[in-house]
Amino acid sequence: MSRPFAFRPTTPALLLGVLVAVAGCRTARLDVPLPERTASALVCAESAELVPIPSVQGSGSRSPLVGQPVTVEGVVTGDFQGAALAERGVTLQALVGDGDPTTSDALFVALGDADRVSLGDVVRVRGVVAEVDGETHIVNVAALRRCASNARIDPTTIALPVASDAVFEQYESMLVRFAQTLTVTEHYQLGRFGQITVSNGRLWQPTQRHAPGPDAEALASANARNRLVVDDANDAQNPDPIVFGNAALPLAAAAPLRAGDEVRDLTGVLRHARGSQSGNGAMWRLLPFRTLSARVPTFLSTNARRATPAAVDGTLRVSAFNVLNYFNTFGRGACTTGDGGAATDCRGAADAADFERQAAKIVSAIVALDAHIVGLMEIENDGYGDSSAIADLVRRLNAATAPGTYAFVDADANTGARNALGTDAIKVGLLYQPARVSLAGRTAVLATPEFITGGDRGPRSRPSLVQAFRQPDGETLVVSVNHLKSKGGGCDAPDAGDGQGACNVVRTNAARALAQFLATDPTGTGDPDVLLLGDLNAYAMEDPVRALVAAGFVDLESTRGGPDAYSYLFDAQLGSLDHALASASLAAQVTGVTTWHINADEPPVLGYQSAFKSPAQRAALYAPDPFRSSDHDPVLVGLRLRRER
Repeated sequence: MSRPFAFRPTTPALLLGVLVAVAGCRTARLDVPLPERTASALVCAESAELVPIPSVQGSGSRSPLVGQPVTVEGVVTGDFQGAALAERGVTLQALVGDGDPTTSDALFVALGDADRVSLGDVVRVRGVVAEVDGETHIVNVAALRRCASNARIDPTTIALPVASDAVFEQYESMLVRFAQTLTVTEHYQLGRFGQITVSNGRLWQPTQRHAPGPDAEALASANARNRLVVDDANDAQNPDPIVFGNAALPLAAAAPLRAGDEVRDLTGVLRHARGSQSGNGAMWRLLPFRTLSARVPTFLSTNARRATPAAVDGTLRVSAFNVLNYFNTFGRGACTTGDGGAATDCRGAADAADFERQAAKIVSAIVALDAHIVGLMEIENDGYGDSSAIADLVRRLNAATAPGTYAFVDADANTGARNALGTDAIKVGLLYQPARVSLAGRTAVLATPEFITGGDRGPRSRPSLVQAFRQPDGETLVVSVNHLKSKGGGCDAPDAGDGQGACNVVRTNAARALAQFLATDPTGTGDPDVLLLGDLNAYAMEDPVRALVAAGFVDLESTRGGPDAYSYLFDAQLGSLDHALASASLAAQVTGVTTWHINADEPPVLGYQSAFKSPAQRAALYAPDPFRSSDHDPVLVGLRLRRER
């Protein structure tokens, strides 16, 4: 049990002298009602054993007094005693700072349930100095004394980006204010831990903007200094409600907090990020709730949803869409590797109810795209029969539009080979609108070892599907849909550490093999107009995309979509994994390119999944609309095909 200090009152004159002497330093102001404005109500007794909080913090990343008992005094600026936090206690900030910008004026004090203090209390604490997850704490509290109430601390203004991580260290556990406008740049942990990441402007994948090398490394360094987690001060997983939403509302399907939205005048206590919650590359977090700031963050919807994609003009529209494991089979061991292969676990929806939610979103997105040809990635590889996933999707699309509006390319029937697209759990696919285009030439599949393995010992990329389509006027287009190996590892070649991720060599070899295959006229139509689509798992300036450009293809997103084109958000940074590249002859026939941001900017918790949500959240966080139908944004290309003269 805590033991109170014995103390003697400090005279008002002495207190005034102390405050005057430190003019210009970080200070507290005491907002005590007049009837309580007495010396004993303002501060604890003087004590020779009192150690200033900045001295406990020190000027380095660790306290110089770790393991030593100390007595400190300050104002309670963050009250995390009753919160659902792994660490319970308060942040304590010095009444008067030491004027040294390299030493923080605050620290965290771990308190038990019996030691209750309130925001604005001036308290004196005796305990042992410790470093916990990189943060200076007072633990094993032996004595605690509440000396005053209603004290106020003016937050210290700082800004992103910081010059180095040491800048954050200088304000550890302090009440701080970001007076600037900050941008929501990540929300992956929003549903799980009630966290978002903010930055000064949006962040870009280094290899989206620069080829691997010094410029990409410089951007990676700049990004690391320009991000901060904003935490709801609740360590309970799957919080309900999710407090960060559009405007002042809790998160809901109708009130999304999108990446690209903004927040101004963000104030709270600055603390280290911890463990699994230090994701998105951010090592620091701001807690705006349960603090003296009393400012609830209000987010501005500056990146509003678009109900339909931007116009791309032309007479023919082609889309690439990763449908995030569209499986109409459910359960462990219930799926197969390819059509009729070995048993494997299913992906995607956990059960039929969730699948209905998923399918409604995917159908809504494809109908709104209204593309005449749609290249699919991540659809269940279970053949083309009536019960297959691709047949299921087409039935739903036709029910949502009109009978016969959509059809699919049956690679098995057209090539005469069972499992023409391999035996991976997922495959690529092609949908088309028969009223606008018909199949032409041969259906071709690239499944050579050079392409599938990319030089590795085993299969890595999914086979490529190539199909020619003919318009009623006789104009023809060759479409190649692809899904290259992910950056997630599992390849023989080690990650080169150049920012391109694991398996870059495999993807690059596959890209070269693909370009060589397409040059052989695999559909037999003799038409040089080729549109290469798909999830290449490579950003715009990485080797696989550059290999295709070197082979003569034009990266349409970079040349037509502009430098701010993106389709994916990862690690708080934007980039394009989903690409549309045109052969040299086709590039001049492109009328427009857009990426419809229905997924990358949307919080994952707004997806179809019911798991880890309360019954109320399953309703409030879901809508059968295109938003968060997948994790990749669809790419849409407009074309006006014409014969060479």
